[in-house]
Amino acid sequence: MLGRYVTRAPRRVLAGSVLLFLLAGVLAASVVDALALNRYEAPGSESLQARDALAEQFDTSTSNVALLVTAEDGTVDDAAVAAAGAALTDELAAHPGVGDAWSYWSDATDTLRSEDGRHALVLAWVPGDADHVRGDVLPGIEESFGDPGGPIDVEIGGGDEVFRVVAEQARTDFLRAELIILPLVGALLWLVYRRLGPALVTLGVGLFSVVGTLAILRVVTVFTEVSTFASNIALVMGIGLGVDYGLFVTYRFREELARGLPVPDAVRAAVTGAGRTVLFSGATVAASLAVLFVFPFPFLSSFAYAGIAVVLTAVFGATVVLPAALTLLGHRAARRGATGSGREEGFWHRLSTTVMRRPLVSGGAALVVLLGLGAPAAGVEFGSPDDRVLPAGQPVRDMYDTIRADFTTEDADAVQVVAPAADDGDIAPYAAALSSLDGVHRVDSAAGSFADGARVAAAADPARYADGTGAWFAVVPTGERLADDPTGLVADVRELAAPFDVLVGGYPAELTDYRDGVVERLPLVAALILGVTFVVLFLMTGSVVAPLKASVLNLLSLSVMFGVLVWGFQNGGLAGVLGFTPTGVIEPSIPLLMFCIAYGLSMDYEVFLLARIKEDYDRTGDVIGSVPRGIARSAPLVTAAAVILAASFAVYASSDIVFLQQLGIGMALAVLVDATVIRGVLMPALMRLAGRANWWAPDPLRRLHARIGLREDSPLIIQTSPGYDRVKS
Repeated sequence: MLGRYVTRAPRRVLAGSVLLFLLAGVLAASVVDALALNRYEAPGSESLQARDALAEQFDTSTSNVALLVTAEDGTVDDAAVAAAGAALTDELAAHPGVGDAWSYWSDATDTLRSEDGRHALVLAWVPGDADHVRGDVLPGIEESFGDPGGPIDVEIGGGDEVFRVVAEQARTDFLRAELIILPLVGALLWLVYRRLGPALVTLGVGLFSVVGTLAILRVVTVFTEVSTFASNIALVMGIGLGVDYGLFVTYRFREELARGLPVPDAVRAAVTGAGRTVLFSGATVAASLAVLFVFPFPFLSSFAYAGIAVVLTAVFGATVVLPAALTLLGHRAARRGATGSGREEGFWHRLSTTVMRRPLVSGGAALVVLLGLGAPAAGVEFGSPDDRVLPAGQPVRDMYDTIRADFTTEDADAVQVVAPAADDGDIAPYAAALSSLDGVHRVDSAAGSFADGARVAAAADPARYADGTGAWFAVVPTGERLADDPTGLVADVRELAAPFDVLVGGYPAELTDYRDGVVERLPLVAALILGVTFVVLFLMTGSVVAPLKASVLNLLSLSVMFGVLVWGFQNGGLAGVLGFTPTGVIEPSIPLLMFCIAYGLSMDYEVFLLARIKEDYDRTGDVIGSVPRGIARSAPLVTAAAVILAASFAVYASSDIVFLQQLGIGMALAVLVDATVIRGVLMPALMRLAGRANWWAPDPLRRLHARIGLREDSPLIIQTSPGYDRVKS
């Protein structure tokens, strides 16, 4: 029905699509300013409760702004430098939007002074969400304190400054990627089609998806937060899926033309056949990304919104806009020199036939290669991101390189223990017990500063740490414990018996709670993705074996991606090539995002291959021969789509943000491995070994599929013989 309407009024459809594109462009133009800057925090966690308690009861909290003060001459203890530092602290405390400020000169703590005496830190807490702090307050601080003159030099940092710079760089990379991806994809499409018309139209579907996705995200921002990184996903997935789906529909249209169908009938057959498969595939990709809603984190939910929007716009573009354009292009979109629809003498037919002759040898060899590439994934270490997601040379990154090199520890990363109600007599014993924990450098409290279980200094300002009702404690870790095991430190503090009820927070605790919130939901995410894709493939094939096999193959493909992430980024194997600093850990939300995207795309290719194999099997009943014939018909376009999608992702390898480098390299590799080794070797090997069991299902499920199953065969086609199709009149 859709194909019939599109072919009857193609100009009207295209005019409406252009109008829709322009309206979407108006909305998309304002989306970047509406996107949010998120923090790594878990809503409802103990660490956030501790942060709120500190703010409400003690008018302070974890520092999110830092000033590194450097003496132009001498040390920070010289009279002129000390006076300038103290004045800077007071001025920062009085700056609009700043809730609290302290420094080496106000607290006299050794961890706020570098070991050589040339540097000292001023720390500040700015209340409010990330958008307020990074967008409203930090620019004013930079303007007021960035160039103080006199005996000191000042550099501005802090957690919010780090990720403000990350967000700005991500926007820059987004614009640069647009300038690279669009002509690159256009050139690759011309190489695939050898005709300019269908190349431009297919690229147009990708552009339609990108602009439409950004417009949808702009609407979503009215109701909830959407991360600024969602725009990067919108670009690469919008171009990728839009082009993928455009390729599948255009290839099917070309096949129908080669059979001798008139242009309108060829378009209808393509929409009914490949278009239906596009819907299956889109549902799978959308479902894979929708599981990110399981996580109560705006950062991850943003990618779910972006992924679903990409699928909706790409499917609409491929099944409505593209067919209208193909109707008008007609034979100008046909393959040059096409003489028939068969590809049974091509490379993919020969490869799959060879593999199926010796499935154990071929499949076993491919399996060994994949397991070898994926082996490093067993050593994954999840951890927290810091300034080293930025390249050396960025001012805020250089500032923290100085702090790591010259300071005993990072005072801003103290674990904060809040006791809303506490007896004064219990404060000193508890502070002493905290200071005895392994990896604790010092504990500051209303009763003084403690180290190794003993009081080492009186409190410079006891009222800062107690209000007569409750108290709080700043547990400053050693540099080694902070670098090697911040999560373990948080666990040790939480496990220590306290004489009153406490809440444990601070930056290490917030990152720990965020990481734990991600990791503990991973089994549920995996179960949901596997379950949804099983249902989609069962509805398409009527088999319970095919979905299980597809899941195994997809997981093998993903193991390669994770293996390269661990070897290349966690362990630093790619550091020299890409120019980043390895930290020995991987932030968990990015691999999780990649898992959802890659699994959906892998199933995307599985759907297209299985659809063609099943179509041949249903027509001929040939269990073995249908596999190479189906692969021969679909593998060339799957490979072309994979190369284009991989090239789109790979552009982000040139980013200056480690997160985007991981996304670019990991996704490009996963897509290419899946479209070649997995689909070209392992899939035919397993299907040969399974034989007729590929299409097996228990009788109850077979009857269920007969009632509600989705089929690829077109209602426009009447089968008259294995080699001939006739169109209904």
